Amino acid sequence: MNTAKDLFSYRKNWAHRFGTAPVLPMSRAEMDELGWDVCDIIIVTGDAYIDHPSFGMALIGRVLESQGFRVGIIAQPDWQSAEAFKELGKPRLFFGITAGNMDSMVNRYTSDRKLRHDDAYTPDGKEGKRPDRSVLVYAQRAREAYNDVPVIIGGIEASLRRIAHYDYWSDKVRRSCLPDSKADMLLFGNAERAIVEIAHRLAANEDIKNICDVRGTAFMTSSIPDGWTIIDSTDVDQPGRVEKRADPHTDPYASKPDCSQPTSSVETPGHQVVTLHTRPRGLDRTHTVLRLPSYEKVKVDKVLYAHTSRVFHLETNPGNARSLIQRHGSRDLWLNPPPIPMTTEELDHIYELPYTRKPHPSYGAAKMPAWEMIRFSINIMRGCFGGCTFCSITEHEGRIIQNRSEKSILNEIETIRDNVPGFTGNISDLGGPTANMWRLKCKDPKIESSCRRLSCVYPGICKNLDTNHEPLIQLYRKARKLKGIKRIFIASGLRYDLAIRSKTYIKELATHHVGGYLKIAPEHIEEGPLSKMMKPGIGAYDRFKQLFDQYSKEAGKEQYLIPYFISAHPGTTDEDMLHLAIWLKSNNFRLDQVQAFLPTPLAIASAMYHTERNPLKKVSRDSEKVGSVRGARQRRLHKAFLRYHAPENWPILREALKRMGRADLIGNGKKHLVPSWQPGGKHRDQKKFLQKKKFTPAKTRFTK
Repeated sequence: MNTAKDLFSYRKNWAHRFGTAPVLPMSRAEMDELGWDVCDIIIVTGDAYIDHPSFGMALIGRVLESQGFRVGIIAQPDWQSAEAFKELGKPRLFFGITAGNMDSMVNRYTSDRKLRHDDAYTPDGKEGKRPDRSVLVYAQRAREAYNDVPVIIGGIEASLRRIAHYDYWSDKVRRSCLPDSKADMLLFGNAERAIVEIAHRLAANEDIKNICDVRGTAFMTSSIPDGWTIIDSTDVDQPGRVEKRADPHTDPYASKPDCSQPTSSVETPGHQVVTLHTRPRGLDRTHTVLRLPSYEKVKVDKVLYAHTSRVFHLETNPGNARSLIQRHGSRDLWLNPPPIPMTTEELDHIYELPYTRKPHPSYGAAKMPAWEMIRFSINIMRGCFGGCTFCSITEHEGRIIQNRSEKSILNEIETIRDNVPGFTGNISDLGGPTANMWRLKCKDPKIESSCRRLSCVYPGICKNLDTNHEPLIQLYRKARKLKGIKRIFIASGLRYDLAIRSKTYIKELATHHVGGYLKIAPEHIEEGPLSKMMKPGIGAYDRFKQLFDQYSKEAGKEQYLIPYFISAHPGTTDEDMLHLAIWLKSNNFRLDQVQAFLPTPLAIASAMYHTERNPLKKVSRDSEKVGSVRGARQRRLHKAFLRYHAPENWPILREALKRMGRADLIGNGKKHLVPSWQPGGKHRDQKKFLQKKKFTPAKTRFTK
């Protein structure tokens, strides 16, 4: 894989002489106390400012501060005018815009498009402190405040909306958020490398319009440089073979896009144009750009949209990804390859910066729900190679696991023990996107750099994947032995298909790191929806449960798995949900809350939902179709199957069972799924039914 300049090897900006700020300032008064006349960089965020590495604005802010820049924070500003964006004055280098730790639409609306009544990232959980599509609104207001200051957008909302994308809330395909925001540049993925390089180049008086060669960035361009080969992928073809990997020691952008020339609507004579399926062998990947179908085409052509999703996701490995372009009107959106993953040393440095680990003092005694959840937890890694199609982790953080060192993690536990108020000796989580991918990797770096698989564990675990859990086991053991530490819990989602490769890990987990319940996500039991999710079969879950129960019993503990399931996922039929409901009842599971599928921007499952095509396979006009659960009534039915025990769901379930020819499941015996009577009625079996107390075991009441 290509190497990258060490994140902390840059010569510090002159303002480092001001030293480290106790907290990054949110007011002119705080700037005055620090002796600052201006901020070099102002970060605008949709979340409350919590100076903790689990919150993006704090992490990026502290990283930039470590480079010698003066960084201010404008958190949850009043977006009705530009006045709030002038609070800290005019930034010397740029505005950095983020919606916060969540996409603002996911944050504000449920999967049924209903407005949420709380916001975990806001003081006291109040809702309404951020606008819809916050990145667009904040970027436009920042431009209004100071129209000559560069505006750079980033974070998960910008990252997942970096190309033309299906938007569930408006039920249409929207443009990349870069042209809509009027920003100068978009940063996608984990952005530390990109933001640091850009900050130093702007500080050296380089024009942002000429910064076109940074990995992990997107910008609008008017031309493609001569000498580049354009692979035309604007029709429905199968992405072809992988060419020879480029020399990692060459400059990948010796010839870079010219952002300043007039727009051309056609390719110029200085380019070689080839199609995706007929391109010659041996193309220089570092001077090859792949043209996706335009926004105007994917907006109206669902087959082309599915094709674009497939091509896009096959170009996400930092070791072999090519640049991408997509026409938006008369201009091209240019995406450079994804950022090079962080080294362990770099990640350690990032997480060891001087965070206060608390909300900004200006919030006083206000409760911060998101902070309360993670204040005693530790992030040990980034990324996920699971490739679940409904999840946005891989689109944002990538499939290559980036690990912190054991020493750094143990040091952070001691920091929490010694410095965080309210600590009682319990670490709530050692994890990240997953609980047990720490230090798991491809056995061969060359294979890793050239691989285009969307998942390392589906349809089976890759033979080249190192699944050794021993380093993680040793980390758990050492963490438990630290002075003042009572318990170390594991709360992040667990990949049970990996865990069953190590009985010792499951024993360690069940014996020492579960507080009665362990969440686990089989998501479904039927092959149809599981194949569209890229999730393992239920057999892996059964094996894990067997081992977990065995080791819990040996430890003398009564512990239970909390299974998570998704309703209304693309590829799921009413019959699939019925079978799942029967399985839940036979295993005595009753779910108090369930997760309905929510199509998030850029996810493969969202492309399935919108197009009813399968981007996991070759996309053509007659390729595999995928059923989407779109109607409100059918979505309600699928949720009802997961909560078959709830009386409010019995009418719709009885109706569906009769329609499906399964009226034999309606009745008052153990073999029945729903009773034939409704609460409040006068059915002769109601009294007898209630006396049986069929739904009383508290241990099966699981809340998702």
